[in-house]
Amino acid sequence: MIGDLLAIWQADTAFPSGAFAFSNGLEGLAALERGLPADRLEVVIEGALRRRWATADRVALLGAYARAGDMDAVAVIDREVEATTLCEAFRTGSRRNGAGLLAAHARIGTPGAAALQALVRSGDTPGHLAVAQGVVWRGAGLERDGAVLASGYIVASGFATAAVRLGLVGAVAAQAVVRRLLPVVAELAATDPPERIESFAPLLDIAAARHARGELRLFSN
Repeated sequence: MIGDLLAIWQADTAFPSGAFAFSNGLEGLAALERGLPADRLEVVIEGALRRRWATADRVALLGAYARAGDMDAVAVIDREVEATTLCEAFRTGSRRNGAGLLAAHARIGTPGAAALQALVRSGDTPGHLAVAQGVVWRGAGLERDGAVLASGYIVASGFATAAVRLGLVGAVAAQAVVRRLLPVVAELAATDPPERIESFAPLLDIAAARHARGELRLFSN
């Protein structure tokens, strides 16, 4: 029971991690396509889940979770995330979100948070979000499966929340999209992860890169 509650706690958007400032490329994509109705939004989120979260973020999270007691090994995974995240806006956003999550957990006193935060602040490792999640969620007591599900849910709900803030869909329509995507998150969470981090979401990469040069924008990426 406590494992489920811990996963809900970390998936709650009220937890102060700084993720509210990022649209994961959605703002740039909406500008490219001149809008994004609910059916198209669902396709975009599912693509991000299947071709970025499941094969990249989830892999990094699981690796960091398994090696949370060895910060040198965690830093190796972190640097792999840095090298394989081609879009600068996504690299910057991931590092900022990771720093926010580490800061919150360091203040709470979560085991592992302060140690990883110190490495990040010294410049020895970038501190990407998925890596920070793996370390602090294990320290907070989340079970491995709960950590993966919380991560996947955060991705889906983050896209939906960004869509509402951008005025692309209403709050109810956004939650209907999230509900339809929950089986996708569960399906992907149950599959064996690839051995190495890999990602293929070129449309979101292009949209985020264009968005980074925009003069007017609501989100950082």
